[in-house]
Amino acid sequence: MFQELFQKLETAENPVAIAIQKTATTKVVAIAFKKGMILKEHKTEVPALLLVVKGGVVYREHNLEEQILTFQEKKIPTEVLHSLEALEDSLCILFKG
Repeated sequence: MFQELFQKLETAENPVAIAIQKTATTKVVAIAFKKGMILKEHKTEVPALLLVVKGGVVYREHNLEEQILTFQEKKIPTEVLHSLEALEDSLCILFKG
């Protein structure tokens, strides 16, 4: 699963995501970034938690800009526009639900 994720990332222009687990109430997604890649603004309809496993990203929402580094996490509020930018090659796990 992760080999496929990183193979896709080699030629990607945007972050690459792959579902790790999905149930009726939860979803776990791995998101891989190359340095400088941006996950454009979007919202989540369910509570979410972003965990940086490797590297670092900048989380942005409205006037907030926060660095999230290896092994740090960020609770993402529902219905709030936010984006991510990779400070370096990074791997994140997103827990939704």
